[in-house]
Amino acid sequence: MLTLRQIEVVRAVMVTGTIAGAARLLNVSAPGISRLMKYTETSLGFRLFDRRAGRLVPSEQARHVFAQINAVFDKIEDLRFVLERTQGGAGQDLLIGSVPSISHVMVPRAIERVRAAYPHLVIDINILKLEEAIDYLLLGKGEVVAMSYRLDHPALTFEPLARGGLFCIVPLDHPLAARSSISAEEIVRHPLIGIDPNDPYGRIMSDIFRERGLSYGITIRARFGSTVCSLVRAGLGIAVIDQFTIAYDAVPGIRVLPIEEAPVFETWIAMKAGTALSMFAAGFVRVLREEMARPGQVRP
Repeated sequence: MLTLRQIEVVRAVMVTGTIAGAARLLNVSAPGISRLMKYTETSLGFRLFDRRAGRLVPSEQARHVFAQINAVFDKIEDLRFVLERTQGGAGQDLLIGSVPSISHVMVPRAIERVRAAYPHLVIDINILKLEEAIDYLLLGKGEVVAMSYRLDHPALTFEPLARGGLFCIVPLDHPLAARSSISAEEIVRHPLIGIDPNDPYGRIMSDIFRERGLSYGITIRARFGSTVCSLVRAGLGIAVIDQFTIAYDAVPGIRVLPIEEAPVFETWIAMKAGTALSMFAAGFVRVLREEMARPGQVRP
């Protein structure tokens, strides 16, 4: 029997017509090719090549052997092609979801790296609220969802994603824009823009004030953090927002103030319990976690 390595070497000699040419083609030493050819012919019991005019040509005895070697090599090349396309994501889908606070800046940064690793991968991104994320996973519409809230559900598994902070954002021409930081007690003295406190994401913001016995009165309610930022930029009030929504100066025209109580904003990866992630989904989670852990995202 011939090994795949022997088949590769024999075909290289057949294509190039010389031992030296086969060595160059395979990027190995010529003596190594010569030794393997001698061993192969000894094992088979007949010559594979005859020397004519300084070149090696297939012997008449080996004519049918070479026909089969070519067929085997073609199948190997087909296998390599399929493997390379699969490794590059061809014919594969990555189905992921994210809450708005993570999808605005962090998901695109992670997807940029996923695309570089898997140039042929088809990527489908869904922006979901909490109640939508549950059905998205349970119905098998996607593999993972990046979330800002963890809930107890027997059919879902949650893993920590990243920890960030909450910040106060004000218009550039607001009197508070000159401040280097602000307290929760000072924030509630101004017209506030935010997410409904009954919403899980909005509840994270309101907890800063509830835990300190402060009234959190929102004058303008919005559904998404990006809308809150736009309303602040328009000069309609101030707001509390998570760092991932405003990372890397994603929202120009606002001033970012650290909150003196340093509230924490935790995020999670949710997936259907008992399921293994594809290599593409696992890779996405890994690079998303790395991107969200990078320092220097917010510049007050």
